[in-house]
Amino acid sequence: MSLREQQIHRNSEILRKYIPEFAVPQIAIWIIEFDFKLKITKERSTKLGDYTSPRDGLNHTITINHNLNQYSFFITLVHEIAHLHTFNKHRNTVAPHGQEWKESFRILMTPFLSTDNLPIDVLYALRKYLQNPAAASCSDATLMRTLKLYDTHETNGHLILLEHLPYRTHFYIMVLVF
Repeated sequence: MSLREQQIHRNSEILRKYIPEFAVPQIAIWIIEFDFKLKITKERSTKLGDYTSPRDGLNHTITINHNLNQYSFFITLVHEIAHLHTFNKHRNTVAPHGQEWKESFRILMTPFLSTDNLPIDVLYALRKYLQNPAAASCSDATLMRTLKLYDTHETNGHLILLEHLPYRTHFYIMVLVF
């Protein structure tokens, strides 16, 4: 087995814990081809993922929160890879979520857009979002709600959307002030 094949295999084993199986081979190859370091991080309340361009002799770095469900993790990862792809083409001469990034995101995501890969509700919401992707997938209400349906107790079990409560359910809202 060549060194490249070993790296792809190692990347695949790690990715299988976080993203859907259909995406593992391509993402494992992209990690090698785009030459980036993927860091799985603790939950951050302000962002799901982050891209940092190379500096001081370090590689491109992409960080993704560990607690995302497999579809949220996958979409966030491709979002961040699109930043890397845009940086490689344009350096720092374009807006972070400008037309160049939107086009890169669409190009990278397109091979995965199939009912063979994604549940129909995720596919529909993602296709709608890709018409004009925003800085964060959670800024698109349809996509966010759809992705939340795939959360588990391990990924985000404490979140319940009001629209999922049965009619006449009583609940309390707690406001914490610091």
